[in-house]
This record gives sequence, C-alpha cells and structure tokens, in this order.
Amino acid sequence: PEAMQECQAIYGLREDLLLCGTKEAALRGADALMIATDWKIFQAPSFDAIKDALSTPIIFDGRNLYDPKIVTRYGIEYHSIGRMAA
Repeated sequence: PEAMQECQAIYGLREDLLLCGTKEAALRGADALMIATDWKIFQAPSFDAIKDALSTPIIFDGRNLYDPKIVTRYGIEYHSIGRMAA
C-alpha cells in the first residue's frame, strides 16, 4: 500500500502485476509470503490470518522480522533469509 502509486507510475497498468490496497488482499490466495521490508505494519501479524489466506502456508522472511519457533507453531513453513540456523 505504501508504494502503490509509485509502482503504478513506474510500471503502469499491466495484466501481470496485481496491486493490492491492503496486506490482507495481497495475501488472499497467494502461493507464499515474501517479506522484503521491515515496515511497521508487518511487525505484529496475525499468523492465523496469514495461514488461512495463503494457498500454501509458507513465509520467506528477508528481514528476519519473526521468531522461527513462534511462526512454525502456527503450522507455517518459515524460511528466515540470512539467519543462522539454531
């Protein structure tokens, strides 16, 4: 949502690009969640809602926002990019 206007200005309206107004809309039916920003709106998610919205409950976290032990308790496959394995 933060960068939608700029993204649309750069890429225009395209069939291969879906811009969503909310994080919930972006998750609905998606194959996975890839986190590439540490914006505040992503720092305290509802993991139940994420699991229910994704077609496959999997998160690739490029910002290491979440504790892997907590996320996996919700039945979500979690990949923390760049973090050393425990």
